[in-house]
Amino acid sequence: MTDPKTFTLEAPGAVITYDVRQPESATDEPPLLLIGSPMDASGFVSLAARFPDRTIVTYDPRGTGRSTKSDPVSESTPDQHAEDLSKVIEAVGGQVDIFASSGGAVNALALVAKHPEQVRTLVAHEPPACQVLVDRENALAATTNIHETYLRDGLGPAMAKFISLVSIQGEIPAGFGDQPVDPAMFGLPTEDDGTRDDPLVGQNIVTCTHYEHDFDALRDATTNVVLAVGIEGEGTLAYRGGEGIAERLGTKPVIFPSHHAGFLGGEYGQQGDPDAFAAKLRAVLAG
Repeated sequence: MTDPKTFTLEAPGAVITYDVRQPESATDEPPLLLIGSPMDASGFVSLAARFPDRTIVTYDPRGTGRSTKSDPVSESTPDQHAEDLSKVIEAVGGQVDIFASSGGAVNALALVAKHPEQVRTLVAHEPPACQVLVDRENALAATTNIHETYLRDGLGPAMAKFISLVSIQGEIPAGFGDQPVDPAMFGLPTEDDGTRDDPLVGQNIVTCTHYEHDFDALRDATTNVVLAVGIEGEGTLAYRGGEGIAERLGTKPVIFPSHHAGFLGGEYGQQGDPDAFAAKLRAVLAG
């Protein structure tokens, strides 16, 4: 595989940066787009390296990494991300396969609902889709509380609540946001530095988790939509989001190795099982 070449494109209110890695031998397969949100392209180095026979495209969502926004403190929506992705896909050939994780899975599902012709197969891994959960109201309230905590108290307290939320196995209890959480327990800052442009708890957490998917459009799409969940994450919010969306589409989620970040090979200090993860992804894409 060649070294990545970096490109930029203009989008409404943003400049999007993306990378293209070409295989050393020609292929008839469409590019494979690897996306997260707010995770940027740097989180997909290990997974990209395990597909040397495919053209690999990665990108930084608006407001993260190298991609900028005209208003860096504003919230970004899945529909905005979907249109950004559509522009990237158009630039790299017009149709792709997609592996999308976490918030990226929410954005990719929004893309497929609007532009199914651009995506041959979508593997949507653990979308944190609160609207499909049986404990919907408590989950929505919890993510709203995290955002409000960030606006009021800063990054440390908000991220401490976020880590606590995504670690829960089972339904989210009522009043979750009212429970005190010490940021120091997670090695997070206790002082507020005054910034409010964090991509996760500032820009995306509410719009992502509260997004209402167009299930009629997804069921009618020509795209092969596959929901995926990590075997180690059973019962967590994102795992249950994957289950809930699959149920609404009349399918079952595919079980992947490892956890929510199972494709990581040390990026951000997190270790998954990228070899097994990539092998499973390759098998799913092959049908």
